[in-house]
Amino acid sequence: MPTILIIDDEPSLISSLTFALEEEGYKVYGAGTGHDGLLMLSEVQPDLVLLDLRLPDLTGLEVLEAMQRKDGVPQVIMISAHGDTRAAVKAVKMGAADYLTKPFDLNDLLHTILTALERSRMASEIDFHRRAALRHTGLVGDSATMRDLAATIARIAASNTARILVLGESGTGKALVARAIHAGSTRSAGPFIEVNCASLPEQLIEAELFGAAKGAYTGAHQRREGLVTLADRGTLFLDEIGEMPLALQAKLLHFMENGQYRAIGSTSPLQADVRVVAATNRDLAQEVAAGRFREDLFYRINVICLKVPALRSRGSDAVQLAEHFALRYAHEEGVAAISIGKAAHALLAAYTWPGNVRELKNLIERLTILFPGQEISATELPAEIAATDHSSTRTTPGVACGVAAPARPEGASIDDTLAEAERELILATLRECGGHKGHAADRLGISRHAFKRRLQRLAIDPP
Repeated sequence: MPTILIIDDEPSLISSLTFALEEEGYKVYGAGTGHDGLLMLSEVQPDLVLLDLRLPDLTGLEVLEAMQRKDGVPQVIMISAHGDTRAAVKAVKMGAADYLTKPFDLNDLLHTILTALERSRMASEIDFHRRAALRHTGLVGDSATMRDLAATIARIAASNTARILVLGESGTGKALVARAIHAGSTRSAGPFIEVNCASLPEQLIEAELFGAAKGAYTGAHQRREGLVTLADRGTLFLDEIGEMPLALQAKLLHFMENGQYRAIGSTSPLQADVRVVAATNRDLAQEVAAGRFREDLFYRINVICLKVPALRSRGSDAVQLAEHFALRYAHEEGVAAISIGKAAHALLAAYTWPGNVRELKNLIERLTILFPGQEISATELPAEIAATDHSSTRTTPGVACGVAAPARPEGASIDDTLAEAERELILATLRECGGHKGHAADRLGISRHAFKRRLQRLAIDPP
């Protein structure tokens, strides 16, 4: 039985509408002022509100605006006098479902109510399917951003396109998105092969991708099958494609255009039916302009582009993710799960997470090991999170690593600023490791070859 709340300062109108709507099977409540209506809104949680534009304490627009700041906003039909039509139209632009002008016909009112409730039902059904799609992908989060992402993943997965580019900051979960695309596709029974282009040495990445014939190079004592071959009829995920050497980019382009490739040292062409999902946290358009990425390859992989949102733009998802990781790491460590206290909840939701989901994941793993089974308060959180300013969306990341975030000079591009931050972090790590590049790479969590490329790109010459 749908519930209707009438907010109007005319008792006779509330009385007559209550009688008529109850005859139609609705449960009806009435309020004579805007403040009373807002209080009753929380108590009865109506499916629909009939709201007068003129009230003794607040305007109908003010009540509508206050309602939209609450959870579970119902459908709203504005009731206006003849001279309030312009305000009623404004209310519709603010989110009201419709408006009626006094005096109105009862049949018109019933039809408008039915239409608004049907619209609400359809919106709830769409929301349900979006939530179901999100659960299917394995992605965690209930924000509108993540529900939209899940719906987009479902559409892309069901398509026949074989070239997809996934963009997003480091640590946002681009690999998980790629797996979700594979799982939701007709190729899900086939293999999912992941290649991190930044972790493979330049001289071996071609052999890793396309394979090599016996004797093709020193140490090739037997035929080596490439990952492209293994990914046949499945999905090949090229993570950090922006790190791929230019020479290999041309060969990848050739493969993506016709599905043909050759193993190193072989003259026989091979064929593979592969969906290629590429990911990067770089601006590939800028990489093309700088001559570090082929323009033709950029347009070839950019058939469908999917942007993975940063954690800071996902509202309260940080808290849901924290609870998800708490259960996961408790199971892995064989201990009782930590719980997140109210103060910690607020801090996790307010923090900007420069390291995104990866940073949150590492935090929860650390807290699980240090405080198993305990309730986490602000005192157990790192200083950079505990010091989060709730009135601002910015924090100062990098404190935990002992490297302060650099100030951004006026006029400097974000790429210049990020490059300088990366340079300072590498130099600080090298100093801590006594100039030993291998130890510095291990401490930063990247391969030694990727670390070497970064040193070259940033023109760092360690002692």
